Amino acid sequence: MKLKLGYILGISLLCMSCGVRYVKPKEPQTTVVYDESIIIEDAEKKLFSAKGNDTVRIADDDDKVEYEIIIIEPGYNAWLVSIARPEGYYSQQYLENRNQIWVQEWNNRVRQPLRFAPNLYEMAIDYSPHIDYGYEVNYKLYNYFIYFQRKYNQRLGAFLPRI
Repeated sequence: MKLKLGYILGISLLCMSCGVRYVKPKEPQTTVVYDESIIIEDAEKKLFSAKGNDTVRIADDDDKVEYEIIIIEPGYNAWLVSIARPEGYYSQQYLENRNQIWVQEWNNRVRQPLRFAPNLYEMAIDYSPHIDYGYEVNYKLYNYFIYFQRKYNQRLGAFLPRI
């Protein structure tokens, strides 16, 4: 009887110590948090909060326009002139490689409006790696992606959007 009582007591203590715990499930993450190494200075923050109409038009130099980019983003032109690296800093090949990656991710997000903010990713970008858009188009598109990622705390790829 003593053995049975000890056996029952041991099993009940074991059962009580193995209680079920509730673990709160992780919430899905909709935005990517930047690495702490990205620092946004006050001057750049001022440009991000600029109001008004700031339109940048980029087109090829020929009389007949084959392609055109119009960027309507308050503060972008001022940011491009004052914060971005100057033209000639990057090679055209470097800009094209980054633009291809970022355009692909941008277009993926345009096609998923329930997953990504449709007010940020409104229109797809038609960018072909087989067309030579020239340095200016690639430079301004690259810098727009940098501006966009820094302003809206987005990541369009594995690269940190540094200046």
